Amino acid sequence: MKKILAVFLLFVLSFPTTAQVRGLPDFSELVDKHGAAVVNISTTQVVKGRNQQSPFPFDEDDPMFDLFRRFMPPPGQGRGLPRDFEHRSLGSGFILSADGYIMTNAHVIDAADEVVVKLTDKREFRAKVIGADKRTDVALLKIEASGLPTVRLGEPGALKVGEWVLAIGSPFGFDNSVTAGIVSAKGRSLPQENYVPFIQTDVAINPGNSGGPLFNMKGEVVGINSQIYSRSGGFMGISFAIPIDLAMDIQNQLKASGRVSRGRMGVVIQEVTKELAETFGLGKAQGALVSSVEKGGPADKAGIEAGDVILRFDGKAIVSSSDLPRVVGMTRPGTKVQVSVWRKGAGKDHELVVAEMPLEEKQVAKSRAKPIEQSANRLGLVVSELTAEQRKELKLTFGLLIEDIRGNAARTDLQRGDIVLAVISKGTTTELRSVDQFNRVLSQFDKSANVTLLVRRGEVQTFVTIKGLNGEK
Repeated sequence: MKKILAVFLLFVLSFPTTAQVRGLPDFSELVDKHGAAVVNISTTQVVKGRNQQSPFPFDEDDPMFDLFRRFMPPPGQGRGLPRDFEHRSLGSGFILSADGYIMTNAHVIDAADEVVVKLTDKREFRAKVIGADKRTDVALLKIEASGLPTVRLGEPGALKVGEWVLAIGSPFGFDNSVTAGIVSAKGRSLPQENYVPFIQTDVAINPGNSGGPLFNMKGEVVGINSQIYSRSGGFMGISFAIPIDLAMDIQNQLKASGRVSRGRMGVVIQEVTKELAETFGLGKAQGALVSSVEKGGPADKAGIEAGDVILRFDGKAIVSSSDLPRVVGMTRPGTKVQVSVWRKGAGKDHELVVAEMPLEEKQVAKSRAKPIEQSANRLGLVVSELTAEQRKELKLTFGLLIEDIRGNAARTDLQRGDIVLAVISKGTTTELRSVDQFNRVLSQFDKSANVTLLVRRGEVQTFVTIKGLNGEK
């Protein structure tokens, strides 16, 4: 019996543990080797005293505003806040070079009057801001030190979805906190973030982690933890990191000149939907659809027109519209590139000289014309012809004013005051000059047809597809 029991125990112990079967990683060696290169960053901003209607040191959309509102007297009661006071914030960063160059997020040091870097050995240094780029949220700092531990850089392109990654930072001020997870997706586009193909992970990231490194299992930095998706202000399982190769290109420019130079081609673009792809005769939804071209800009000089679908830029495929700003932005101004477009059912190449994007983008002014009542057409649009005064004000020689939106058109992004410039069908563009003409064009479509319109709103043009018509042919 004892012999049987001994054989049974030997058989059981020969099986791997659950952790070995699943291959769960041990991060301790990685943290020991590279944790010392991660720093805590604290900033101080001197805030001028607010008026009595705004007694708190935070805006109303700041998570801390509610906390202050609960525990401070309302305006006019108590002694109030000092005339000037210090606002402090925390973030993270990592050391790039032994002589003290440090990378972090631009939003961590934004508007700071003083930036202090704290190392894992408790030493503190006042940092100099070499430069910051808000469009990519990358900043470069410098401290006066030598012999510092540094990180090793990896290749974000080699990351695989499902691969383990690790973050080190200072969430809520807790220095050198370690969290781990997996790569959830690559090349993510976020609203208002056109220049960064984010790495999405499920690594726990919270306020204070911003600017800290994202490591792969080789101990290489593959990204900078930058943003989280949250409805509560805390971590909800989705976080985003800036790929380190993009960040290093930005830091090289900041180090050289303190600013970032970006390319521009002078177009307004939109995503190519399945319906738009059918309208323009594309085999599948791909590329960036040009909705308007800046007069006298690089694209205009190269012969690119509204309605072109950009498929390649400088040899790089444009799979979705979000790819184009990144590729163009990272192209040096003055570079001559080839742009491949799809126009009227055929491909065409243009040679374009990339211009430089201005430091501050101009705000587009909007103009609105006064409505004149008309009945709805088959699309559900109530339109009217522009008066001579309106055409002069809008600088248009054709187009119809949208006064009301009904039926299927109400499911689109169309708004009252938009100008319908043209109807596009099978690669053919028909400019609209009268209500009667618009109705004649619509009469040629079957009831189930998808109709694509070229629409102008303010100074911006866009393509809108309305699925199906109202009423009979």
